[in-house]
Amino acid sequence: MGDSDEFEQLTGPFRDELLAYCYRMLGSVQDAEDQVQETLLRAWRSYGGFEGRSSMRTWLYRIATNACLRALENRGRRPLPSGLGAPAHDADAPLAAARLEVPWLEPFPDAVFGTAPADPAAIVVSRAGMRLALIAALQYLPPRQRAVLILRDVLQWRAAEVAGLLGISAVAVNSLLQRARAQLELAAPDEDAIREPARPADRDLVGRYAAAFENADLTALVAMLREDAVMEMPPQPGWFRGRDAILRFLGAHVLTVPGRFRMIPTAANGQPALASYIRAHGGGYDAHSICVLTAAGTELSRVISFNDAGLFPAFGFPSRLSAWERETVPCRG
Repeated sequence: MGDSDEFEQLTGPFRDELLAYCYRMLGSVQDAEDQVQETLLRAWRSYGGFEGRSSMRTWLYRIATNACLRALENRGRRPLPSGLGAPAHDADAPLAAARLEVPWLEPFPDAVFGTAPADPAAIVVSRAGMRLALIAALQYLPPRQRAVLILRDVLQWRAAEVAGLLGISAVAVNSLLQRARAQLELAAPDEDAIREPARPADRDLVGRYAAAFENADLTALVAMLREDAVMEMPPQPGWFRGRDAILRFLGAHVLTVPGRFRMIPTAANGQPALASYIRAHGGGYDAHSICVLTAAGTELSRVISFNDAGLFPAFGFPSRLSAWERETVPCRG
């Protein structure tokens, strides 16, 4: 076996969890892919000097952490619209223009975890702590605090392991962790929104939401949205809080006629999601958004519609559907 084959065999099982780790650090699928590639390139260049004094996993995480910290040196956080200002007051008014210059937070496709023959235990580690609310809250932490919190609280590394990875003392790790936890509590005080896993019952709720959306059935949506539900639509900076405001906005600007949208179930960040297509002039449907749903009991507490057709390739969906094609496109996730 050549060195390159041996390297691939040793590092391949860790790729998915490294991608998830870099995504938690950076909040972008593409940025995470870039840093995983950088990590593996640096690891390959240093492979001849790897003496096995730490595990392969620890070694790769050290390289990935340093790559992410460098990437974050001159970058601000990736926000959601709710992190930039108050909700819109007039749901009947047109939305403000999209802010394409903002590096918005992006969703992470669950289907990524099924693309490589990884160790099932590694996949469990990858999926842990991927809730969108947590990823958004992590963006408020300084980079080193972010890394410590992910490694300690999400991936369950011991303080001594994190200390060795970062080249600091265990006391310093615990100090960073305490500050990170305090900041996280301020950014996302609703712990259930961060840690609650998706449940099988959510699928029925998602199916009913998709049907109501496709049929422009605002009456059906009333029963699905929590009274204090939130809707966000990056890159549009405007967002809405409250079922009544959301329904007024949808009725005035989005769900104007039945059949305007086609929705295909998928999953993102360990949560139910929908790939949304919008009817195009001349027939067919164009990619419109990846809609990530947060369920609270039998209702939806948050709907984030990432209105970016550029996300569809990462989710394995085509950029366009013919008028009859929806039934042939498989669900993802």
